[in-house]
Amino acid sequence: MKSEKEKMLAGDLYDASDQRLTQERQRARALIRQMNGTHYADKSAYKQILSSLLPNAAADTWIEPPFFCDYGYNLYTGEKVYFNFNCVLLDGMPIRIGSNVLFGPNVQLYTAAHPVDALARRKGLEFSKPISIGSDCWIGGSAIILPGVTIGDRCIVGAGAVVTRDVPADTNVVGNPARPIAR
Repeated sequence: MKSEKEKMLAGDLYDASDQRLTQERQRARALIRQMNGTHYADKSAYKQILSSLLPNAAADTWIEPPFFCDYGYNLYTGEKVYFNFNCVLLDGMPIRIGSNVLFGPNVQLYTAAHPVDALARRKGLEFSKPISIGSDCWIGGSAIILPGVTIGDRCIVGAGAVVTRDVPADTNVVGNPARPIAR
């Protein structure tokens, strides 16, 4: 029988109130509080906390506080990734980000989702789908990227866009739902 964490990482319905998952989120939140509080005061401590919170992120990943995520270990970044203020990553499944990617303030990446069926939602079940963002992308402020979305290399997601579907490489998208515009 799969654990709730194994179900989460497989994209199956899982119970997020599971003790192990709850403990992992509490650990991440403690590290986030420390990171958000030490960012400008002590850059060495900031980098150490960041590497504990995000063990799969490149060493030069830079995050402006405040920053929030569920687990941290499901964020994978290439080199030179920058998150501006107030970004939120619900990382129940992997979020994979290429190199040289910029995130504006208030960007939200959601791997977590809830069943359409009301009875399943009443049981407190949820599921996750991974997110992938290629290299050399710019994600504008307050953009939201929904579960299961893949964004190709060299894309621009306009400020406030809600990305509900995959975005091919070299495409600019804007709006809600996000749609391509001419480059």
